[in-house]
Amino acid sequence: MHGHIAYLDHAATTPMRPEAVAAMLPFLTEHYGNPSGSHAAARHARLALDDAREEVAAALGAQPGEVVFTAGGTEADNLAITGVHARRPGTVLCPAAEHHAVLHTCAALGGRVVPTLPDATVDLDALADSLGPETSVVSVMLANNEVGTVTPLAEVAAVVRQHAPNAALHTDAVQAFAWLDVATLAAPADLVAVSAHKFGGPKGVGALVVRDGTPISPVLHGGGQERDRRSGTHNVAGIVALAAAMRATVATRRDTVERVAALRDRLADGLMEAVPGAVETGPRHSKVAGNCHLRFPGVESEALLILLDRERVCASAGSACASGAIEPSHVLVAMGLSASEANSSLRLSLGAASTDADVDLALQVVPKAVTQLAD
Repeated sequence: MHGHIAYLDHAATTPMRPEAVAAMLPFLTEHYGNPSGSHAAARHARLALDDAREEVAAALGAQPGEVVFTAGGTEADNLAITGVHARRPGTVLCPAAEHHAVLHTCAALGGRVVPTLPDATVDLDALADSLGPETSVVSVMLANNEVGTVTPLAEVAAVVRQHAPNAALHTDAVQAFAWLDVATLAAPADLVAVSAHKFGGPKGVGALVVRDGTPISPVLHGGGQERDRRSGTHNVAGIVALAAAMRATVATRRDTVERVAALRDRLADGLMEAVPGAVETGPRHSKVAGNCHLRFPGVESEALLILLDRERVCASAGSACASGAIEPSHVLVAMGLSASEANSSLRLSLGAASTDADVDLALQVVPKAVTQLAD
């Protein structure tokens, strides 16, 4: 026995829910048909695809025909912003604390970045000043991936509708779905992106809601799947698992939020008490339940993560990126923190699978590691 591992990096990815694995397996084995065909095996896959589409639509507050299946949140964000911009050329706007999938897409299209408030939500006054008749797409995330702050999307939508009535509003709801009623909160958005692996589904599958009447051009061209909005043979197994993970998430969300928020509060309060000088990033009352983000002045995140990993605590210092290297978080810098403050941060993110044992181990390990590094 190697001992308990405290997995506190659910914002990066989550363990798959048993329901999602069970739903997926038949389509990885005996039901391997391509849903674009016309024979029995294809029809079976098509039926599963149609059922999944209805379920995903219901969970996202959309019509089935408004759901476009993608290879994940990054593709969904890219399709939303690039696809609308292609049909309605103009200026793309996004806040400085967005995920790189949005920030880099915005930059690639020559877009503008809007300042962020100290809590990581968009500065609505600055947004209003940046909007105009030339604005084509505005992209504002529902919940921040690093510090967990929830954006009041209805307020954003009101500003966009007033100052740029022709602009499409996109929201990256990738971090939100596990915790928030996206169907209701993202209702003001024209485009809504989600990713299965953030709420118990597999990696490599996501969805984009494109509300009827929102003009969009495909980024991937080919066989015309997804009403010609996203070509490519459907990942039937992944899509079925996405729907199953959504169903389980929606059914248990209220209880999960209550339970995990209590775990998160015990973790955050315990660490603040045990580590003198520890600072909590962002107001807890406006975060998703699973986010615990702290800063330990004088302690480097990279060194801290190495020590925590040795003691079986999986955590992060910001958003997951390809290199694994840690640079000052653009989110924390956008919130007004210095590079040294940003480099002393630790993101402990809980999820539906989190337990008291995870919190116990973190409360035992983190203060010791911080003390060791501060000496």
